[in-house]
Amino acid sequence: MQPVSEYHYLVKFLVGAAAFLFVGTVQGVLQVLPPIRHWLDAVGSPISGPGHMIDPLAHAHINVVGGLVIMGMAMTYYLFPIITGRPIWSRRLVDHSFWWTAVGVSCFYTTLIVFGLVEGNLMLTDPKAVPAVHSYYAPVISTVATVMGVGFWVFFINVFITAKQFYKAR
Repeated sequence: MQPVSEYHYLVKFLVGAAAFLFVGTVQGVLQVLPPIRHWLDAVGSPISGPGHMIDPLAHAHINVVGGLVIMGMAMTYYLFPIITGRPIWSRRLVDHSFWWTAVGVSCFYTTLIVFGLVEGNLMLTDPKAVPAVHSYYAPVISTVATVMGVGFWVFFINVFITAKQFYKAR
């Protein structure tokens, strides 16, 4: 049996990043299919309106934040101890940074997709109903963006305190 790596706690970052990139690539393929592209263009993609929530906003966030940023967090958490010779300040905050960011980006993505689809369909069938639905958008997106932001800030705090300890010890 292989010994467990001291970096096993980073596996969730790698799996999460891969899962988010997978979802983003599937969406990328789907949104260029002619019927879907036509619908997105009809409701404002990529410039404005409900289509804009789906392409480019949801698509970019699932790929960039969900895939690349979470992968960047994993790389930082892995490389920082190797380069500095000091452990990450808090393993508990490592877990928190992952879960807050992953849940936040998942909910952010879902909010953009759901509101984009609902408002887009209403825009084509009952345009007067769009403002009523859109009034819920700001509080929902603000809440899920805050969850995602907490994950970023927990990451920053953990990295900056680790760096501070490195420079103090020198």
